[in-house]
Amino acid sequence: MSNEVRKVIKSMTGFGRSELVTDQCKISVEIKAVNHRYCDLNVKIPKKLNSLETAVRNFLKKSVNRGKLDVYINYEDLSEHTDCVRINEGLSREYFRAFTNISELLGIPNDVTSMKIGRMPEVMSLEDSRVDPEAMEGTLLQAVEQALVQFTDSRIKEGTHLKDDILDKLHGMEDKVTEIEKRYPQMVSDYRKKLEDKVKDILADANIDESRIATEVVIYADKICVDEETVRLRSHIKNMEDELNRGGNVGRKLDFIAQEMNREANTILSKANDITISNTAIDLKTEIEKIREQVQNIE
Repeated sequence: MSNEVRKVIKSMTGFGRSELVTDQCKISVEIKAVNHRYCDLNVKIPKKLNSLETAVRNFLKKSVNRGKLDVYINYEDLSEHTDCVRINEGLSREYFRAFTNISELLGIPNDVTSMKIGRMPEVMSLEDSRVDPEAMEGTLLQAVEQALVQFTDSRIKEGTHLKDDILDKLHGMEDKVTEIEKRYPQMVSDYRKKLEDKVKDILADANIDESRIATEVVIYADKICVDEETVRLRSHIKNMEDELNRGGNVGRKLDFIAQEMNREANTILSKANDITISNTAIDLKTEIEKIREQVQNIE
C-alpha cells in the first residue's frame, strides 16, 4: 500500500472479492469486515492450504490495523490428476479373512466379493492431490492481494463519507459554541435584573446597596462562567478536524477527543442557569454522540 493510501481515512467495514485462475488451479478469496476494537482475523482456508494460513495472516496485517475480518478462501485443483483412490491393503485382507472365518464357522457358502470388501468402512478413501506450499504461496497471496485492493477501496470510500459527515457536524458544533458565548453576557445581565427586582420588592423604597448587588453578580458570574469549557471545546474541535485531515489510523484518537468534548458539554450543561444555554448544550451533546458513533467506524 502506498503512503497516499495510508494517509486517508478508512472505515473498518468493507468487502472485497477476487478470483484467480491458472493452469493448475482456481482460487477465490472473499474479505469482509465489521467494527472491532482491535485487529481480529478469522481465516477459513481449505485443509490442503493450511500450511499457508500464517502467510495470509501476516500479509493482511500489513494493511489492516483494526476491524474484525472474515477471510474465506476456496481452492479448486484444475490439474489432470486431482483425486486418487487409496486402498487400505492391510484392512482389506483382514475383512477377507474375517468373512472367510465366518463362512467356515457357520458352514455357509463364502460369497465374499471384492465389491463387498470395498464397501466396508475405511477400506477405500478418496484423496486430493497434494499441493506444494512453496509453489502455491505466491499464487495464493496474489489472489489475497487482489481481494484486498477491492476491500481497501470500499473502506476508503466509506471512510471519506464518514470524514465529510464528521467535519460537517464539527462546523455545526462551532456555531453552537458561538451561540453559548454570545448568550453568556445576557444571562449575567438577566440575573442582575432579577436580583435588583427581588431586592426592591423586599426593601420597598429603601436605597439599594449597589456594591452588594455588584458583588453578588460577580459571584454568580464566576459560578456559571463557561469560558474555559468553550475554549477547550473549540480546541477539541480544531484537534479533531486536524486529525481527520491528517488521516491515517486515527480512530482511537478521535474517540478519545469525542469523550473530552462530551465532558466539556456536560460541564456547560451543569453550570447553565439559562434555558437557551441549556438547550444549546443539549444540542451539543447530541451532536457529540453522533460523532462518537461515526468515529467507532473509523480504523
